[in-house]
Amino acid sequence: MTDFITDNEGMLRMGVFISILLLMMAAETMLPRKARVQKRTKRWISNMLLVVMDSLVVRLLFPIAAVGMASFAAAKGWGLLNLINLPNWLTILAAVIILDMMIYWQHVISHKWKPLWALHKVHHTDRDIDVTTALRFHPIEIILSMAFKMVLVLALGAPVIAVIIFEILLNGCAMFNHSNLRLPRAIDKGLRVFLVTPDMHRIHHSTVERETNSNYGFSTSLWDRLFQSYIPQPKAGHDDMVIGLEEHQTSSPANLLWALVLPFKRKT
Repeated sequence: MTDFITDNEGMLRMGVFISILLLMMAAETMLPRKARVQKRTKRWISNMLLVVMDSLVVRLLFPIAAVGMASFAAAKGWGLLNLINLPNWLTILAAVIILDMMIYWQHVISHKWKPLWALHKVHHTDRDIDVTTALRFHPIEIILSMAFKMVLVLALGAPVIAVIIFEILLNGCAMFNHSNLRLPRAIDKGLRVFLVTPDMHRIHHSTVERETNSNYGFSTSLWDRLFQSYIPQPKAGHDDMVIGLEEHQTSSPANLLWALVLPFKRKT
């Protein structure tokens, strides 16, 4: 099974990505949670073009990326987990858990440090939140994020299979919890004991600053609970909660060029 995943990494990642994207698009269309304030067409085109640009930039600048770095670390015997004698399954599990926790902290820092927030706010300016919002990141933020993951994988000595599993989970969970999907309250409550649900993550996209700076997790809700950044419900309720950033409640965030130049604009 491990060999199959590593030998077919590209096909598996693309297959999971397309499957979850289409599934969430269909699900949120049939069971929408929150009324949209903008038409989907221009938003979706801009968000999809951003992820295409991000993918091309990563391929150009990081030919080996995080998975390649894991293979390099294994060959050299570098990294913490390569120095500890653990069963293979436990090494993989530990790597996935540590990687996920570190991405939580990366997300926190991207809100707290102004240079990173200038880039990350492109993601937050989307005035509606749906599955395509999970793809809306500035290319420079993606470059820095990939560099961080590569250093982290090298220092940790994460196995190749663990990195593949982690990146598939991260991508799939992000599309799920950004979706505008209405889940029954009982199901949402049960899932969010461990998983980040759409209702939980939607709060993170509120214009209310305290809510924006909460619910940072992408996959598991445990980090937010453990590090006390968890907010269970938005103050205004999901129906009345305003999505995006208060200073950008215009039609501009749906424009691709606007999103690309936003980090370099001075506040007026």
